[in-house]
Amino acid sequence: MSNPHSRSPAKGRIVLHLDMNAFYCSVHEAEEPQLYRDQPTAVAGSVEQRRGIIVTSSYAARKFGVRTGMTVREGMQKCPRLVLIKPDFELYRAYSRQFMEIARQYTPLVEPVSIDECYLDITGSGAFGEPMEIAEQLQRRIREECGLPCSIGVAPNKLLAKMASDMHKPSGLTVLRRRDVPRLLWHRPCQELFGIGGKTAAKLERMNIRTIGALAVAEERTLTRAFGVNGAWLRQAANGIDHSPVSAARERSKSVGHTTTLPRDLTAPEDIARVLLNLADQTCRRLRRQGLVAATVVLTIRTPDMKTITRSHTLSAPTDSSADVYHEAQRLYARHWPDHRPVRLLGITLQNVSEAAKAPIQLDLFEYEEAPRKQALTEVMDRLRDKYGESAVLTAGMLGDDPSTLIRNRRIRGTSLQLDEHLLYIEE
Repeated sequence: MSNPHSRSPAKGRIVLHLDMNAFYCSVHEAEEPQLYRDQPTAVAGSVEQRRGIIVTSSYAARKFGVRTGMTVREGMQKCPRLVLIKPDFELYRAYSRQFMEIARQYTPLVEPVSIDECYLDITGSGAFGEPMEIAEQLQRRIREECGLPCSIGVAPNKLLAKMASDMHKPSGLTVLRRRDVPRLLWHRPCQELFGIGGKTAAKLERMNIRTIGALAVAEERTLTRAFGVNGAWLRQAANGIDHSPVSAARERSKSVGHTTTLPRDLTAPEDIARVLLNLADQTCRRLRRQGLVAATVVLTIRTPDMKTITRSHTLSAPTDSSADVYHEAQRLYARHWPDHRPVRLLGITLQNVSEAAKAPIQLDLFEYEEAPRKQALTEVMDRLRDKYGESAVLTAGMLGDDPSTLIRNRRIRGTSLQLDEHLLYIEE
């Protein structure tokens, strides 16, 4: 709920961060309240097999300790009456478009961050009321028109708006001004500052910087030596300073990827090959739809103990070929995972993307005649799949019963791979 003693920023920029609460579960509750209202629910990837990963859980389920990232089995142990729901990403996208459209009725400066959150710059939206009135209207309309709860942070910049929206959930409405930062944030550990991950927090702790307050007064020169250009940003953020604009224009994708959590730990080379083939296929399909090619292939591997590693290699020329990406992912896997230890998750991400029409193409004598035929075949396959569905044309190696075979189904697959910015990329 809103804080009656809080007042919105008096002057300067006014930014809102709108964050939907337990979005996927809330969407199902809005669609079928007779089944899911006030029930402990969880959206999970492999409901039938009772062994997938919980994508999100309702607040009723969270009271029992059910959390995102748990296996379904762990969730059921925490809450035996947990109601499991198959994901429906087409439905989530429809609801996302609906609440984003409501937000755009108050300002053209709406920056989507993900399917369930966005920033709004309402500095010039005074015709709709005071900032808190606008935030209250947004929250009420989204509840009434979409049937969804959301939390909203009101602040002079994006960083503080994000921090504010996280303070009171569900259905919170919170103001966070720069002058409030010492009192409300400085006593907290560094990792609670938005933008600081576990590895950065651990490095700060080794430097005897354990709280946001200690980071705020740390010498910038010391931070820059340890973190490079990010050092100055860390100190500014700890002081509540953020000059980044709310940008309504979507940037061209900087990377395209897919990841899949496996229903069981895989070790067999043929199983790994099938997963990588499906990931390469769908990743390159998305790349071609956007008219892009990529020069760098990144392989992500997560172990059963949740340790994540990435390995990457930059090709001699950019490509949009599923075969090229698959063979490179296979090579990276064979080189860096030779002992076939168990794997819990696999992902392929393509980076260093550029427009296909402007990208340099390098062909040797043997490829010169073959390349046009391969391209023509790919175009025909893409047209068939566009018309008849992603499963219209498959190779035998793509068939199986693991979740990688399901990413061709937009209804049940999630969004593209979201890589932790603090993962270490090791370039060959």
